[in-house]
Amino acid sequence: MDRNDWNERYRTAELVWTAEANRFLVAEVSGLPPGRVLDVAAGEGRNAVWLAEQGWAATAVDYSDVAMAKARELAALRGVAIETAVGDATEPLPGGSTFDLVVVAYLQLAEPQRSAALRNAAAAVAPGGTLLVISHDESNLEHGYGGPQDPSVLTGPETVAAALTGFEIVKAERVERPVDTADGPRTAIDHVVKARRPA
Repeated sequence: MDRNDWNERYRTAELVWTAEANRFLVAEVSGLPPGRVLDVAAGEGRNAVWLAEQGWAATAVDYSDVAMAKARELAALRGVAIETAVGDATEPLPGGSTFDLVVVAYLQLAEPQRSAALRNAAAAVAPGGTLLVISHDESNLEHGYGGPQDPSVLTGPETVAAALTGFEIVKAERVERPVDTADGPRTAIDHVVKARRPA
């Protein structure tokens, strides 16, 4: 999907995604001292807004200017301030290597865009900072529910971790996420990769 497609998708729904922060983000970030955070491909800003509520100085960046407008609205509704920027994750990200935490949640790209986005996210992490990548897992296609049905945009935690040269891998694992459907509860398979840049 190009920028116009995403803008149209965000324009035609109150919220494409939920307003609640991702459960894995909440679990992995809870032990970190608040600092500067960059939310890459932030969509409507649910994670950036939650992080701001926890005391983080949050910057959200997304391909869609409509999504960034909705992120600012969500932040205002919740009584917090976030910075927003319209940008492509496959190009250098705003702010340089100054972020204590960089989050990339459900940015599902095929190669070579996937590797470019991961390189740029890693480059934004300050010394001593953390990179958190949350994605639909490649195993979800056969064994889980929902998510992208194009195998070219799916990968596994091992592949993500192997690409993070110069980082200490804190966690790289598949995780299950319950999904409520009209046919009853189902299970989606995601993966979480948490890595730390040495100080």
